[in-house]
Amino acid sequence: MEMITDIKIITLSSAYLFVNLVVFVYMGIDKARAVRRSRRVPEAHFLFLAICFCALGIWLGMLAFRHKTRKAYFTLGVPLALAENISFVYLISVLI
Repeated sequence: MEMITDIKIITLSSAYLFVNLVVFVYMGIDKARAVRRSRRVPEAHFLFLAICFCALGIWLGMLAFRHKTRKAYFTLGVPLALAENISFVYLISVLI
């Protein structure tokens, strides 16, 4: 039974990291579009993704690409969403 639990935790962790990697790349694409002044990703999409377990990727994208760092709702909201994400992941791992 313990091995099944370990597999579940590894699977959840891998999925969490993969999704955040995708969102990190998405932040880089949006930054490149901002520099070229082409069509952008709506900010609401990033905030929604932050709440839906992607705050780590957005936060790292903000730091790596210096993107959305002047917006108060990103500089405050994304770390709060990250704390929420970590809390939920911990809760899920305890319940498994």
